[in-house]
Amino acid sequence: MLDLNIQGTFTFELVSPERKLISGAAKMVTIPGEEGDFGVLPGHSALVATIRPGVVEIIMADGVSQRIFIAGGFADVSPTNCTVLAEEAVNVNDFNAGDLEQTIRNLTEDMTMAKDDFEKARIARKLTLTRAKLQGVTGKISA
Repeated sequence: MLDLNIQGTFTFELVSPERKLISGAAKMVTIPGEEGDFGVLPGHSALVATIRPGVVEIIMADGVSQRIFIAGGFADVSPTNCTVLAEEAVNVNDFNAGDLEQTIRNLTEDMTMAKDDFEKARIARKLTLTRAKLQGVTGKISA
């Protein structure tokens, strides 16, 4: 029989190359997996998953909810722990929708002036990440 924490929580950590952003007890975490979003609760089956750019939503043990944009990475899940290793991680509240929309317009223009496939691929990656950030802020998918 699985011995779960009496409060119905598990240990959650969100780590980026710069620092550990979150470490503590969580009730639930929703992760943007490559094959679709998945939720983690105490007692979750063990898995390792790749993560696409998107928002990780965390409900901490005290009920406080946090939304963190990640640019991709990996999730390591066990019945008592969940660790997200993110390429980049930023609190969604730190983004400005207007600035993101302007960045999308600028990158779209840059794409039309790109001289080679390498430059187009670099701009396309930035465009994909910026659109994912905007979706995290607004909840709407941008064109």
